[in-house]
Amino acid sequence: MSDGRRIRVAVLYGGRSSEHDISVLSGRSVIEALDPDRYDVVPVQIERGGAWQLEAARPLALEPGADSRSLVSRAESSPALPGAGPIDVVLPVLHGPFGEDGTVQGLLEMLGLPYVGAGVLGSALTMDKDAVKMVLRGAGIAVAESVTFRHRRWDAAAVEAVGYPCFVKPARLGSSVGISKVHGPEELDAALELAFRHDWKVLVEEFRDGREVELGVLGNADPLVSVPGEILIANESEWYDFSAKYDDGGMHLAAPADLPDAVSADLQDTARQAFELCECAGMARIDFFVVGGDRVVLNEINTIPGFTATSVYARLFEASGIPYRELLDRLIALALERHADERRYER
Repeated sequence: MSDGRRIRVAVLYGGRSSEHDISVLSGRSVIEALDPDRYDVVPVQIERGGAWQLEAARPLALEPGADSRSLVSRAESSPALPGAGPIDVVLPVLHGPFGEDGTVQGLLEMLGLPYVGAGVLGSALTMDKDAVKMVLRGAGIAVAESVTFRHRRWDAAAVEAVGYPCFVKPARLGSSVGISKVHGPEELDAALELAFRHDWKVLVEEFRDGREVELGVLGNADPLVSVPGEILIANESEWYDFSAKYDDGGMHLAAPADLPDAVSADLQDTARQAFELCECAGMARIDFFVVGGDRVVLNEINTIPGFTATSVYARLFEASGIPYRELLDRLIALALERHADERRYER
């Protein structure tokens, strides 16, 4: 802060989605890593049922448009309470719906609070695997072919154009929840039923036989892109499923990936282009397939990736020369910078 005082950071974690437990791990890791000499941390856990709580299970009081920017009511406010005093910046570490999809970002905009990460549009767009594909295709960025079904209605004949094997995915969920690899028509109905338990919109996506490579992006107007990292599945999973992502020893990240220089440059250029095109800000992890040795196909954009010190996003920047604590410092500075810039415009 320009006045030299410590920065008060509210860390939001948990959330209502099926990725609640992963978010709790990310949030606790961030809280432990934030430099205590620079930041006053206000932990805010969102319960699976939706309640927002400060330490000691104290309910929050949010005041849209208020000048206090505190997380406790004015009647209760005292220096001894964890949410008392103005919040300088919010660091959402919420994965999936009700956190990564623009809903929390819209609330923070209404509260007038600076926050880390993409805004409402970038968050909502990238969360929707169907909508973001349309935007990326329009810009000439290669994505996997897919067909979309809605409201538990599907047509097996339409899947034939995608081909088998294929993947069936809820359109707006992460961490491989609700996703199935379908080897033939006999497995299709069960996979669609599973996906429709999580979302009313579902994609059936072609199988890409390629190397899985991920890159981190950090910045606002002139973002920095990490070295590429290749995902190598180390357990018995057939694909990069929940078990491979989160079980100990389920995967190995090779960063930097062993790729030709031209392919690495193409990945970095495409990641930067997609980040800017989709109006991301602060951070994103962008996932690709490298097919046939040199063809880059964008798979997914994650605006709030897993955020423990051993998560892929942090490890990609560690391999790029930015350690975890410095990464958090940069993200907070970027959030404050973007908020100050937004206030320059007359609206």
